Amino acid sequence: MSYERFAFVYDTLMQDVPYDKWIERFIEKMAQYDIKGNRVLDVACGTGEFSVRLAEKGYHVTGVDLSEEMLSIARAKAEGHNVTIPFYHQNMIELDMGESFDSIVIFCDSLNYLESEHDVQSTFKCVFEQLKAGGLFMFDVHSVYKMEEIFANATFADAGEDVSYIWNSFEGEEPYSVEHELSFFVRDDETDLYDRFEEDHYQRTYPISTFEQWLQDAGFTIKEVIADLENEEPNEHSERIMFVSVKE
Repeated sequence: MSYERFAFVYDTLMQDVPYDKWIERFIEKMAQYDIKGNRVLDVACGTGEFSVRLAEKGYHVTGVDLSEEMLSIARAKAEGHNVTIPFYHQNMIELDMGESFDSIVIFCDSLNYLESEHDVQSTFKCVFEQLKAGGLFMFDVHSVYKMEEIFANATFADAGEDVSYIWNSFEGEEPYSVEHELSFFVRDDETDLYDRFEEDHYQRTYPISTFEQWLQDAGFTIKEVIADLENEEPNEHSERIMFVSVKE
């Protein structure tokens, strides 16, 4: 999957996403579980929205992502916000920062882009190795319900002034997976014409109990599982599941 062109429309498409809700939950859980230190690793940091917000809150943030194009935007964004954030190009399934952190986050369903069970388990093990004793690991994923009842065989569209898209989702071959076919139409400021390009994305999730087992296998102690960026237990219609765990 290439993010070469997608990276430059990503922030436009995500402008209504409640990023501050993730930050609110993170700060809250850091205090609730008495996590010491303020060195945060933002895995799959994308264009740096979480990284910049955390840095502005006083955290010492490091960002890592698989996409060089996303990272180039993140670096420019950090500079524009006058915050210093080192960004590195790495795959989360082989995460090796050469240092340890007080907390590690994988937000905005980035973990769902991993294609196999092995990749998720490998990521959890790498995160455990990069995390200090007593450190916090938080991530969120799409629920099984969202994959099967909202994404599968659905079409979404938006006609924006500068960026429009048609987004078709289909059931994937693996259980709880979807394939996204996206067509973008981006207006050229000079010609006022629209340039079309396409992206294919794949996402896969698992039942809550499966994620819990893999976390425990990696050595984590699970503190909470909450839904939809709120402090509430997941139910059969929850769309986003957040896991809060600690390396004890």
